[in-house]
Amino acid sequence: MSDEEHHFESKADAGASKTYPQQAGTTRKNGYIVIKGRPCKVVEVSTSKTGKHGRAKCHFVGIDIFTAKKLEDIVPSSHNCDVPHVNRTDYQLIDIAEDGFLSLLTENGNTKDDLKLPTDESLLTQIKDGFAEGKDLVVSVMSAMGEEQICALKDIGPKN
Repeated sequence: MSDEEHHFESKADAGASKTYPQQAGTTRKNGYIVIKGRPCKVVEVSTSKTGKHGRAKCHFVGIDIFTAKKLEDIVPSSHNCDVPHVNRTDYQLIDIAEDGFLSLLTENGNTKDDLKLPTDESLLTQIKDGFAEGKDLVVSVMSAMGEEQICALKDIGPKN
């Protein structure tokens, strides 16, 4: 038919969406939801009764998982709302660069060098102090909607 070859650019996420739909009435406390374009953890859900003209409404109060800001949204309970794909990954800390970027070891032995130190003061001092003491540290990285941030730290003992 045709002698020309077709070349396709491959994308790592295979076109996977950053969110998936879920009916608002089924979203519960401690779940995740997108409010005003930000991934949030739901801290409060209240449902109003159906009124004269229609549908029950869900009132969501969520905390942004990256900035810790409180956001609110009201959605009819029969409508779909976006739920972010939230992943947590653990990486071993190798080094802290002068510019505040961390060098992390992935499970398959590669290094990941594109994460900055967290802005949370207590977590920041724990990471810096533990690294200065020569401890083996594992950081938990939360990722959602194309953003990543360090959210927790584990000490797996002193370096040998």
